[in-house]
Amino acid sequence: MNDVRPDAVIILAAGEGTRMKSTLPKVLHPIGGTPLLGHAMRAASAAGAAQTVVVIRHQRDRVAAFVEDFSARVERACTIADQDEVKGTGRAVECGLSALPADLTGTVVVTMGDVPLLSAETLGDLTRAHVEASAAVTVVTSVLDDAKSYGRIVRDADGNVERIVEFKDATEHERAITEINSGIYAFDAAVLRRELANVTTDNAQGEKYLTDVLQLARTAGGRVAAHVLTDLWQTEGVNDRVQLAELGKELNRRTCERHMRAGVTIVDPDTTWIDVDVSIGQDTTVLPGTQLVGATSIGAEAVIGPDVTLTDCEVGDGAEVRRAEGTLAVIGAGATVGPFSYMRPGTVLGAKGKIGGFVETKNTTIGEGAKVPHLTYAGDADIRAGANIGAGTIVANYDGVGKHRTVVGRHSFVGSNSVLVAPVEIGDGAYVAAGSAVIDDIGPGQLGVARGRQRNIEGWVDLRRAGTSTAAAAHAAAQLPSPEPTPDSSEDTQ
Repeated sequence: MNDVRPDAVIILAAGEGTRMKSTLPKVLHPIGGTPLLGHAMRAASAAGAAQTVVVIRHQRDRVAAFVEDFSARVERACTIADQDEVKGTGRAVECGLSALPADLTGTVVVTMGDVPLLSAETLGDLTRAHVEASAAVTVVTSVLDDAKSYGRIVRDADGNVERIVEFKDATEHERAITEINSGIYAFDAAVLRRELANVTTDNAQGEKYLTDVLQLARTAGGRVAAHVLTDLWQTEGVNDRVQLAELGKELNRRTCERHMRAGVTIVDPDTTWIDVDVSIGQDTTVLPGTQLVGATSIGAEAVIGPDVTLTDCEVGDGAEVRRAEGTLAVIGAGATVGPFSYMRPGTVLGAKGKIGGFVETKNTTIGEGAKVPHLTYAGDADIRAGANIGAGTIVANYDGVGKHRTVVGRHSFVGSNSVLVAPVEIGDGAYVAAGSAVIDDIGPGQLGVARGRQRNIEGWVDLRRAGTSTAAAAHAAAQLPSPEPTPDSSEDTQ
């Protein structure tokens, strides 16, 4: 029975989610870098579901676009079903079932698009328990100290599930029950199809309840089983932003724990946020205040942090990144970044290269062993292996109309406070004198000097600053008598 898988999974994602107070559909609000619906879809896929259907309605086109895109990214086909005007979870499932083959047999699992911590393992365990019990319906339940407004599980004298009563329809005695309905089920496909046709809207809300299928199945002689889940987080849904934050924090705790058990040192999980698609190699250390976002990949034996945010970045083995931010950047093995560095999209730092303090890069390749150590902007540049860029250098890539590239050759040296005005090429083994504004190419082995020649004007202070403390200091240094103050002289206080 270990290879038992659901024949289909129906994910309910049609609700409006008004308590989110948002123009974004509730199921598209993200935690761990993935929208709530994405977590549900991923769990269904990982559980090996032969077919997955997502039932949608509110902001239909927006949710459908996400479903199609996410399905393509995880390479798992997913069918979209539209819920009509009839309200209720029963009708939503009926719409989802209509998108499946009419002759479908086996186990249909029903889950929700706003329960992000529900795991593929739990879906597999539910399916297995359902099949082993030869049940018509199996409902996932949990026991809560405070059952709030969840539907209650009503059992008979023998302890079997008799029915589920919605909170709004429950008596005071039924509301005292602490075993709750999670809203997650496994159904025999034939039973589900038959009994949904018999469900009415005769209830306090005028909705077609999915829970009515259980009582109908039991009346028809089918067994209704319960699969009690002790990990209560897996049954928690998101109804507002408070719950979104709570579940996001718990998901992050689990994500950090997973990495730590795989050999990653996370010094302070409480201040470290790691999205679910991030990969981290063994013996890497993640320091406090770090955020690893999107599809970021970290190699082995790296050091990341403190205070680092990397989004969709790739970091090689043994690299060190501290107090830096990067997006769509590649950092080579053994390279160093930071502190206070900003790597914009298109940054590629070669092995053992360096991006230092207060450096910003964009669409720039920095070759193996090349260094951009201090106070530099490098945009649209190719800085080749072994080159060294002096402090305060600016690669002026934009002329007000278009962007242009700059090439700095292998093992070349750019002096401090230089401006490289693109398009320009510095040859291999060339030097740029400090303070130069380079507008023409410099050939291999040449020294480029592009600055005004210095001249010192003798007597300028006596002429322009006579009688000031500056003039007195100059005379003292030259061992000359201080000049007499002039009537219109004043101290230079600038």
